[in-house]
Amino acid sequence: MKIDIHSHILPKEWPDLKKRYGYGGWVQLDHHCKGQAKMMKDGKVFRVIQENCWDPEVRIKEMDLSGVTVQVLSTVPVMFSYWAKPQDTLDLAQILNNDLAATVKKYPKRFIGLGTLPLQAPDLAVKEMHRCVNELGFPGVQIGSHVNEWDLNAPELYDIYAAAEQLNCCLFVHPWDMQIDGRMSKYWFPWLIGMPAETTIAICSMIMGGIFEKFPKLKVCFAHGGGAFPYTVGRISHGFNMRPDLCAVDNKVDPRKYLGSFYTDSLVHDCHALRLLTSVIGEFWVQVNWSLSQLKEAEVCISEKEFCKTAKLLQSFAPPMMR
Repeated sequence: MKIDIHSHILPKEWPDLKKRYGYGGWVQLDHHCKGQAKMMKDGKVFRVIQENCWDPEVRIKEMDLSGVTVQVLSTVPVMFSYWAKPQDTLDLAQILNNDLAATVKKYPKRFIGLGTLPLQAPDLAVKEMHRCVNELGFPGVQIGSHVNEWDLNAPELYDIYAAAEQLNCCLFVHPWDMQIDGRMSKYWFPWLIGMPAETTIAICSMIMGGIFEKFPKLKVCFAHGGGAFPYTVGRISHGFNMRPDLCAVDNKVDPRKYLGSFYTDSLVHDCHALRLLTSVIGEFWVQVNWSLSQLKEAEVCISEKEFCKTAKLLQSFAPPMMR
């Protein structure tokens, strides 16, 4: 069984959000030609996507061609919309979550859903998490690497973590809202450099902020192999021990000791990076990504047999973090 835990999907259409909420900043789809659509944000093209991003039947055909059994689906992170008015973000989250639930219900053997939440309003986020788990049947939710000015150690988020523990709701942390101006404005740096940096900040914030101490049953998976963390954990640990006055202010435990306390996906685009990831994080803690776009690349680097041995793929419907 091949499970791709990191795959994004959108509804084919949704209401005009500027008209619905009365202000801009939202993403709309412009189906400008057959099989493609432009993600438009305030009149500018954010990204061009293919029909496999909204059509589950097209996606299933591609999955079958690549031998992918199950995909774990989540929204495109730009849709998080934590910057907006909380009730508006909740409304959009429910539009996205309901559409995703309908897709999973129609194809329950091929898809698993991860919801999205209005994290800038923790009370609303907790209610929507309960709905995602108890009504929509999602095993988890996808969250951003930060929420406006809050990193993931913010006390404002504690109620969300407590609810996730109570509901056995896993959290898939995806980088978003990277710096896009100044030195980061060229060469697609926000995605190439900013995303790994965002994920590393998210991991370090949760570790140094004591989140895994306060919420020991929390199941967290970080996207893109944990960003730069697996490569820099030695430096992070060394700095933590050399400058506890700066690093150990909220948690006295060496960051290295949390290896084995959280999961990552395996979407690292390089066979050497994959081997390093499983060596550092631990085989059990790497959730296999049979990403359609990266499947051939992975199999060129490393045989399927070795890949399954290196990053343990349990023969079950859901990855271990989602049980």
